[in-house]
Amino acid sequence: MKDTSKQDEKIAKMTFASVYPFYLAKVEKKGRTKEELHQVVEWLTGFDEKKLQEIIKEKATFDTFFQSATINPNANLITGVICGYRVEEIQNPLTQKVRYLDKLVDELAKGRKLEKILRKV
Repeated sequence: MKDTSKQDEKIAKMTFASVYPFYLAKVEKKGRTKEELHQVVEWLTGFDEKKLQEIIKEKATFDTFFQSATINPNANLITGVICGYRVEEIQNPLTQKVRYLDKLVDELAKGRKLEKILRKV
C-alpha cells in the first residue's frame, strides 16, 4: 500500500469552507440543489444548516470539522473508489471520513436517489 501520510496531513489542514463551493458547484451543475447537498452533509456529520454555516464562517479545517461531527453509524456502508482509493480500505480515519463525504457528493452529482445515498436500509 502507498504511503499517504503527506496526503493525510494536507487533507487535515484543508478547510471545509475552501472545498464547499466546489461541492456545491458540482451538484448544482448536475441539476441537484444546495438543500440536497446539505441533507447529505447532515446525514454524514449530524450538522444542521446553522452549524454548517458556522463551520464555513469559522473556516474550520477538516480535522476540526470531523472532530466535532457525529458520524452516521451507517457511514461504513459507503463503499467504492474515490480519487483512486477504495474508501473502505483507507487507513487514516480522518482521510476516510473526508473521502466518505467526497463519495456522497459524487453520488449526488451522478443523480443517485437520496434514499440510496443516505443508505436507507
